[in-house]
Amino acid sequence: MSRHEKINYLEFPASNLQACKEFFSKAFAWTFTDYGPEYTAFSSSEAGLDGGFFKSDQYVSTQRGSALVVFYSDDLESTQATVIKCGGTIVQEIFSFPGGRRFHFADPCGNEFAVWTETD
Repeated sequence: MSRHEKINYLEFPASNLQACKEFFSKAFAWTFTDYGPEYTAFSSSEAGLDGGFFKSDQYVSTQRGSALVVFYSDDLESTQATVIKCGGTIVQEIFSFPGGRRFHFADPCGNEFAVWTETD
């Protein structure tokens, strides 16, 4: 498949790059490559899409009008427990919607993400 005009990279703000790296490493087994003291990148081989975190006091949140990045899980409750154990904060508990269930969480820097699974 051609990469031409496809979404290729995501960037997120992070007030504490080390805390974000530790969270995503523990919760989702991501690895990072640092590019100076104010930027770190993650790989599509673990995350599903290449991207990075840049030093900033801002954060992404649907309440603030940001786009929502959604992960997929084969075991939603297990993923939610892992997120909590690794330092994430549940923003919205598991809820059902047509075709599936999901929850929202914030990373240690306040960035909001969601995790979904299909309805059995």
